[in-house]
Amino acid sequence: MASDINRLGLDVKWQDISLGCTIVGSGTSESFKTGEWRTDTPKFIVEKCKQCLLCAPACPDSAIPVKNGKRGEFDLDHCKGCGICEKACPFHAIEMLKGVR
Repeated sequence: MASDINRLGLDVKWQDISLGCTIVGSGTSESFKTGEWRTDTPKFIVEKCKQCLLCAPACPDSAIPVKNGKRGEFDLDHCKGCGICEKACPFHAIEMLKGVR
């Protein structure tokens, strides 16, 4: 059965309910700017960065782009300000600015 995201929240017969353990409407995260509700903002300190890239896989929102083996500036449209990247950086090249959006 194909899942139809347009039918979510509607009264449907049990036979038409999406199967469990399926992802309905996947790939929609790029459509939403979830960084709008961030309370703390990461600051990338380029001079301290050694391009170890330990911060990128630690980010739960994939808000640290890596291109050609080098990390770039934060994708603040999707960063939620959790601070995990700051803790993952051994060179202190990321600083969380409190209360900054």
